Amino acid sequence: MEQSVVSSATLIRAGFNHISRAIKDAARLNDTLETARANGYDCAWSVTDFLEWSRYAADPDSALWHVADISHKLCSTEHEGIAQLFFGGDEDEISRVIAICGVSDFLGRFLTSEISLLAEVLEGAMPRLDMPVDTHAKYDQQVQTLRMTYWRNILHIVADDAMSANPLDIQPVVSKRMSTLIDATLRSALIIAQQKVPNSNGCKFAVFAMGKLGAEEINYVSDVDLVYLVDKTEDFSGDLIAVGTHIGSTLQAVCSAIIPGVTAPSLWDIDTALRPEGKAGALVRTVESAKVYYTNWAENWEFQALLKARFVAGDDDVARDFENLIHPLVWSASSRKNFVYDCRAMRRRVEEHIAMDHKDREIKLGKGGLRDVEFTVQMLQLVHGRTDEHLHTKNTLESLKVLAHRGYVNREQAHDLSEDYRFLRVLEHRQQLWNMRRTHLFPKISSGSDSIDIFTRTRRISDIELAQNSDILRLARSLSLTPRQLVERFDSVRRQVRQLHMDIYYRPMLPNISQMSDDDITLTEEAMRARFESVGFADPEAAMRHVHVLTSGISRSSRINQILLPTILLWIGNGQNPDMGLMMWRRWVETYGGSGPYLGFLRDSPTALKRMCHVLANSRYLSDAIMKSPESVTWLGDESLLAPRSSESLHKRTDMMLQRFADSQTEFSTLLRALRRREIERVGLGWMSSVISSQDALKAMTRVYDVIIDAALEWATAKICADEQLDFPLSRMAVIAMGRYGGEEINFSSDADLMLVYEAHEGSEDIEARQFAQKQAELLREVLSGFAGTEQKLDLDMDLRPEGKNGPIVRSYASYSEYYASWSQTWEKQALLRARFAAGDKELGQRFINDIANPIRYNCGKLTEQEINSIQKLKARMESERLPRGVRNDRHIKLGKGGLSDVEWTVQLLQLQYAYQWEELQTTHTLDALDILERREVLCQHDAKILRHTWKLCTDLRNASFLWSGRVSQADIIPDDYFDMGGIAVCLGHSAHRGLQFMDDIIRTMRKCREVVNRLFYGA
Repeated sequence: MEQSVVSSATLIRAGFNHISRAIKDAARLNDTLETARANGYDCAWSVTDFLEWSRYAADPDSALWHVADISHKLCSTEHEGIAQLFFGGDEDEISRVIAICGVSDFLGRFLTSEISLLAEVLEGAMPRLDMPVDTHAKYDQQVQTLRMTYWRNILHIVADDAMSANPLDIQPVVSKRMSTLIDATLRSALIIAQQKVPNSNGCKFAVFAMGKLGAEEINYVSDVDLVYLVDKTEDFSGDLIAVGTHIGSTLQAVCSAIIPGVTAPSLWDIDTALRPEGKAGALVRTVESAKVYYTNWAENWEFQALLKARFVAGDDDVARDFENLIHPLVWSASSRKNFVYDCRAMRRRVEEHIAMDHKDREIKLGKGGLRDVEFTVQMLQLVHGRTDEHLHTKNTLESLKVLAHRGYVNREQAHDLSEDYRFLRVLEHRQQLWNMRRTHLFPKISSGSDSIDIFTRTRRISDIELAQNSDILRLARSLSLTPRQLVERFDSVRRQVRQLHMDIYYRPMLPNISQMSDDDITLTEEAMRARFESVGFADPEAAMRHVHVLTSGISRSSRINQILLPTILLWIGNGQNPDMGLMMWRRWVETYGGSGPYLGFLRDSPTALKRMCHVLANSRYLSDAIMKSPESVTWLGDESLLAPRSSESLHKRTDMMLQRFADSQTEFSTLLRALRRREIERVGLGWMSSVISSQDALKAMTRVYDVIIDAALEWATAKICADEQLDFPLSRMAVIAMGRYGGEEINFSSDADLMLVYEAHEGSEDIEARQFAQKQAELLREVLSGFAGTEQKLDLDMDLRPEGKNGPIVRSYASYSEYYASWSQTWEKQALLRARFAAGDKELGQRFINDIANPIRYNCGKLTEQEINSIQKLKARMESERLPRGVRNDRHIKLGKGGLSDVEWTVQLLQLQYAYQWEELQTTHTLDALDILERREVLCQHDAKILRHTWKLCTDLRNASFLWSGRVSQADIIPDDYFDMGGIAVCLGHSAHRGLQFMDDIIRTMRKCREVVNRLFYGA
């Protein structure tokens, strides 16, 4: 052999990567060819020819390795006819072998082991799709023949594919040929299965292809999605479902199981998870049974899946009945409630479940992948196919052509999406071919770039890394690209697919820009209405009017809306109430979009815009709040601004108010309440945006209450001194927080339970001090709870004071001390468990807690039976008397069975019984007390878990209910309406339109809690 034939330079120019191994393989091939000549074969090609012909092989190293093996085997076996064909082959014939071995290591090995198949590859014979079953042969022989026929056809398809100058052009043909091959294989496999299963003659069996096979766009290696339908003949006797299941199971074994005596590789796995009830359902069903399921129980995504259903094998009558059943169901599916939303939610869940290290490599399921193309096309078909029968097609590319022809997608978009789809399918095919293994992953690129989000950042990789990546090299060569070009195109295609979905589905919904170019489309009014309905708008005409107004004219806001609205419609459509969301967006734009920086800020901050859309479609309270404080939209783009403010920061604000408005009660009161509203808004936005936790939100709201009550008291004190020309206050006052306020568990809609305690200032008479304190209390209530401007008041609830509503509003320190020492009742001891100094004179407040409250609540010793009974009776009376009229006792979050009061009273009862023993139990916080009771084994882990979960759920439920409705009166009531329940669920982070399921979860949780409370609190 001449040195130049196998020199390193020659191999490098030919595209070889593993040079040292290639030199050895070339020498081995050359030796074999010399031996063949010596044995009398007419060798028409040489190693030099091979190197020239392999220049376009996907992996020339693999091709050389396998061709050398094949040559060696032909020289050492009795295959003279095949050997002569091979050694005497011309460029076209040998190139087919090189192409197969270069694109698939698996098929190279398979050809080597099944050398008899080489003749068909060399001759380029057309595949034989007729697969007659020899009914006289044994079962294993039938399966062996079927599988070998399948693989023989695969070799033909792969050879044509790998030899193609433009694999994107031939990709639809490849998928069609693969689908036709699998159809034929299934028909033969069904015959084999029916022959093997006893009593199968009486069972009419039909096989429907779903998914990619149903659309005739199957991959080389893919699960084959099937659904089985059965019926019985008139003379059938026996268990139809059992026989049908046996046939279906045997059919699957023929295709994929390991069968003794069968040496041919298995074909593919059969997936029947798209059948009614999925994997939990029967493997086979009658058409009537399927009708009952699809009519009553099927979820929306199942009708999307049925779009691809296609009869491939079995009984024609059963197939016809099933087709007649599903056709009207599929093409009316988009009118089902929340159809597009549910399908979109399923798509999002698929994306979210992709492993982190796979997210940027997923060709099929990832962002901008094949599923995005298919989803876009299918949604358009299902939405507009109700009235346009031309769209009743299954294949993705064919459907895209029809959509463009019928005016639902413009020609340029259809061309781009088709090109992107075929590129991604070729990548998928080439990745699968190498090992004939089901995969949808792009090759691992580098350790530092696989986890980036290519939709927001540019990938940074070196050419050296790419040159050393054999998988990337092979894939790039198969597409006639350089490795860098391949990676860049993979990234750009996915970005374009994601953008095309927005442009295709949402941009035509903007009527004022639908004529921007000659190729843009104009939807008919009916098609426009259908598309708005599909997004989730209950009143599509109103939504269309909003969009028309927002995009009309040449103003700055209309131009920005033309850019933003497709995305806004998508994000608002993900909410519970898109109609409210779009209406509030229009109101906000009309108020603040014409001038100022806020609309431009949202244009430049996708994070802020997405959060705002989420709020507008799911929270009436926060939507109204944003209308009052437009600068709050800037908080949405900066998580630090959504974080709750510290007490110091809040005090700085109130100190400024105290200085500026010492003489104006109305202005001071309005600003103080506005501060509360703004901080509720800040905390609410942070909570709904998942920036802060539920516990952080409760503590943040408590801080706000502490600061504004402290400021109101300070203002009232200064005001009285100024009006009465006093040099100093005649009394010192402290505010003692009670109830949930004392426990630092304030909800967005909570009032403030508190007590007021005063003490005469040195040199003041008791009667003067009492009168001064009464004026302080009165003015405090006026500032926070009286009429003042448009801001919502803060209700001060003082019913937990000594003697309740019959007692004085404010008491002296000495009066409190005497009362609790001599006259306090058991319920008042319980109420003091939450007592906490909140505002006013700190020394007085802490002295009250340490010297009055603590001895009463913590050092009372073990409760007597009479005291326990009094607490139980009071709780029972509250449940029967304090529930609002017309509200069921399992529908009230606070007072209902299994609600907040059940958990809190149970914990407080145990605190009264055990807090004198354990100082750590002397806490005002419900969850802290629960943790300690569990740790001290007063509560078992099971009971503590239920009580803790219920308390957290109900607390969050109150917050979410207020944010959703904006009404304090509804915050404690679990709505019977599933729509409102769904809105509350979204505020808690659940998907929209899940009100029924969420309500079931709540009722179940509260029922379990009540069982625990009955046992622990009532002793039942």
